[in-house]
Amino acid sequence: MGRDTLTGSRIRERRAMAGMRQAELAKAVGISASYLNLIEHNRRRIGGKLLVDIAAELGVEASLLSEGAEAAVLASLGEAAADGAQAGAEIDRADEFAGRFPGWAALVAQQHRRIENLERTAVTLTDRLTHDPHLATSMHEMLTMVTAIRSTAGILAEPGEIEPEWQNRFHRNLNEDSQRLAESSQQLVAYLDGAGDAAASLTLPTEEVDAMLVAHGFRFDAQVRAQPEDIRSFASQQPELTSEASQDLAASVIRQLSEDARDLPEDKMAALLARHGTAPVDIANEARLPLTVVLRRLAAVSDALLPMACGLVMCDAAGTLMQRKAIDGFPLPRFSAACPKWPLFQALARPMQPLRQVVTVTGRDARSFECYAVAEPIGPLRVDESPLYHSYMLVIPLQAASEGREVGSTCRVCPSVGCEGRREPSLLA
Repeated sequence: MGRDTLTGSRIRERRAMAGMRQAELAKAVGISASYLNLIEHNRRRIGGKLLVDIAAELGVEASLLSEGAEAAVLASLGEAAADGAQAGAEIDRADEFAGRFPGWAALVAQQHRRIENLERTAVTLTDRLTHDPHLATSMHEMLTMVTAIRSTAGILAEPGEIEPEWQNRFHRNLNEDSQRLAESSQQLVAYLDGAGDAAASLTLPTEEVDAMLVAHGFRFDAQVRAQPEDIRSFASQQPELTSEASQDLAASVIRQLSEDARDLPEDKMAALLARHGTAPVDIANEARLPLTVVLRRLAAVSDALLPMACGLVMCDAAGTLMQRKAIDGFPLPRFSAACPKWPLFQALARPMQPLRQVVTVTGRDARSFECYAVAEPIGPLRVDESPLYHSYMLVIPLQAASEGREVGSTCRVCPSVGCEGRREPSLLA
């Protein structure tokens, strides 16, 4: 039943909520009770002044009767029904439910959003608790201080006299260690309080570089003609980069992205996209450039030149994620190991061979993406020495759902059942 045909049902529900009889409402708006009965059973259309008068008598906005629940509520109801498909919810009657019971509909939508937020928090917490080096260091320091306090307290509790000098030293150690323990505990609690914020508490140089890249939209076209020392100076001025290590790493990334911008200026990239669309191999062949340059440049300019932004992820030969440009629907783990089914890792086994694969990301909001991946050697080639590789993967959102290989973010938060690549149980299965 369409939204515009449920006005009568909404009038009936609102009249019942107001405690009015059908005859009372009909008399108040100047129509017969039998005609109002036909309206309330959706057998007569209504609009104009009559609708406004009825809404005024019921104390609601006319749009609430004619349009029903907000689109966001209906969308949330649809998502909730899709997630709980096994419950047999009548998806085609969501509008009728929202129109007749707006309070219950809003409650279901609110609970669905709360579950989504809790799952996102669980993802972030799991990532940190499993792999966050700052958390591991803090826990080790706290355990060390607890052991020291227990040892000192054990000595003081032993029977027998202790010389005043040693007693004072033990008491001083207890006081200092307990203060350090209290401070470390407060810092750890403050750190964990930011668990729901994916950008909170950057601790690694690569994390700071990722934040700097996001702040600049992965574009450094202004540094195309900059000298290495100028790029290093530019990196040292970025507020996201708080250490020498992160500034050195950022300077290398900025130099690479600025060289990409020199090889593929935005106007040239726009022309290539007009001829080939988002087909990076065809663009690389015409531009006579390495595919990795095209993948990086496509991700950088997609925000300006394409309807939807493209994502990018790079890893080294050990599979460690080193650069990330995240997009909606394709979550990239911050600390933990990524899904082994990504084409990013398959490319490492076939260096210099372009790979294309359509994937569907598991989860509440399953979406489809077209992925292009390739691995290239880094550094100079040497005789009798195997080269090292960096692998890049461009992630292009597809407008419509498409059949593709099911992939996840990381095993701990992937609900996929029967996955041959699973490393550990999922919290969300």
